[in-house]
Amino acid sequence: MRARSRLSGLAVALTATLTLTACGGDGGGTGGGGAAPEEAPELGTSAINPVDPAQLRDGGDLRWPINNYPQNLNYHQFDGTEADTEDVTDPLMPQVFLIQPDGTAEVDTNYMTSVELTSPNPQVVTYTINPEAVWSDGTPITWEDFRAQWQALNGTNPAYNVSATNSYAPIASVEMGVDDKQAVVTWSTPFSDWQSAFSPLYPASTNGDPEAFNTGWLEEPQVTSGPFQLQAVDRTAQQIILERNPNWWGPTPKLDRIIFRLIDSAAMPNALANGEIDFYEIASDISLFERAQGIPNVDVRKALAPDMRHFTFNGAEGSIMADQQLRIAVQKGIDRTQIAQAMLGRIVPDPVPLGNHIYRAGQEGFQDNDAIVEYNPEEAGAMLDELGWVREGEGTRMKDGQPLAIRMVIPTNTATSEQEARIAQEQLRQIGVDLQIQAVPLNDFFEKHILVGDFDVTVFSWLGTAFPVSSTRSIYTLNEDTQQNFGRIGNETINQLYDEATTVLDEQRKIELANQIDTEIWASGHSLLLYQRPNVYAVNSNLANFGAFGFADEVYTVMGFVQ
Repeated sequence: MRARSRLSGLAVALTATLTLTACGGDGGGTGGGGAAPEEAPELGTSAINPVDPAQLRDGGDLRWPINNYPQNLNYHQFDGTEADTEDVTDPLMPQVFLIQPDGTAEVDTNYMTSVELTSPNPQVVTYTINPEAVWSDGTPITWEDFRAQWQALNGTNPAYNVSATNSYAPIASVEMGVDDKQAVVTWSTPFSDWQSAFSPLYPASTNGDPEAFNTGWLEEPQVTSGPFQLQAVDRTAQQIILERNPNWWGPTPKLDRIIFRLIDSAAMPNALANGEIDFYEIASDISLFERAQGIPNVDVRKALAPDMRHFTFNGAEGSIMADQQLRIAVQKGIDRTQIAQAMLGRIVPDPVPLGNHIYRAGQEGFQDNDAIVEYNPEEAGAMLDELGWVREGEGTRMKDGQPLAIRMVIPTNTATSEQEARIAQEQLRQIGVDLQIQAVPLNDFFEKHILVGDFDVTVFSWLGTAFPVSSTRSIYTLNEDTQQNFGRIGNETINQLYDEATTVLDEQRKIELANQIDTEIWASGHSLLLYQRPNVYAVNSNLANFGAFGFADEVYTVMGFVQ
């Protein structure tokens, strides 16, 4: 599965396997046969088959497969911060900034005529809203929408079940500027990743009421504002259909509709070959990669993305993994190089374990801080002995009559998760740890297990952002509310380092603090990072301005089919 981490600073979003998103940059496909395994994507590029929209066919449906039917279409709500939710809502909701392939942020002029840092101390940002920007109910987008989103997401009202407060808790006030079309936002303390706030922007009509915020978006999108609008929701068919918004003031989309359809990942190659969908994500699934190479008129498009696969441990009271030393010992018994090679070796060259929870390879500030969990089964065994987990012969270790059995929860029909779990299971068996794999229904995986802490260890993807420090805060800090720290592992040192790192405006100092945070996260045994997940897609070769976006956001108005 996957989980997202977008501009919003909600942290990183969730996926059992998936990815991130815009238009531009180098790219293109490898008609019919797919990219060769030795080809490596370059940092700062997207592989999207870029074509001038004027040269594309006017009309057509983009048939978009999703892995998990959205539980809540409010991306800011606790159950909503999933990649599939973002996929559905992105064409519907306003963005303040659009991330480019090189990771920089540019103002989305469809919604904002300007966004300016008008004062560094106190930090003040002035958002001037496009005069034409309106919600789907005809209400203008105004400064009050900014204020309502801040009030809903700043953590002061527990009635709002929010995913994270990262970008909003530091805000002191949101006031009207020269008129209703200008919002003046003042931070109580400096906030280094201020560009992460207010994307996506939701309306005051639903943000202003906790009940509407929490449950109003359960069945379908409510008040929206994008180049597309809702046409139909069919929960029986597990399908959501968007159509062109006739009241859209920006560039007219090339597509008529975007059709989101729930489909099992194993069935996607046949669906693509049969013309039922227009792409599917490969990521680190070798089977999906090999199948793509045999489908006519299909490209394999690759980009370097800020996404990662990881094992998250449950350190909550009562869990067998509540012991920090036990977590470290178990992590030292897992050979991440073997896992990375098994999962990626046929797709990208020379894969290596990821050594940083905050930065990804290719981002400024990246360095490996993972020495404490370096693979060493002999040392892992010695640590387990010291902890009282005794092994008789080749069997499972015991302590006070209890076997060292760890329950690993994974989603069904997700080959990547199953393969990673099986490799770790065999590796841990060799040091006397019984990793018991429990496969649960895909649609229940996050809602009924991960979000509520019903696991000892689990595996999914975090999808990263261009703002890695503030966006990871809700994953690794430990507070009264869970936010996205599903394993409830952390300490006050990490909390305080995040406090400083998110308020410092000096980039080098922020990098230094971020790596201190990462070192502490590794020492806490919070999670074992496996590898940086590549952004790899099998795409209908006639589909342009779409594919492996890498660090970038999608631009929905330019997606379309060649004539």
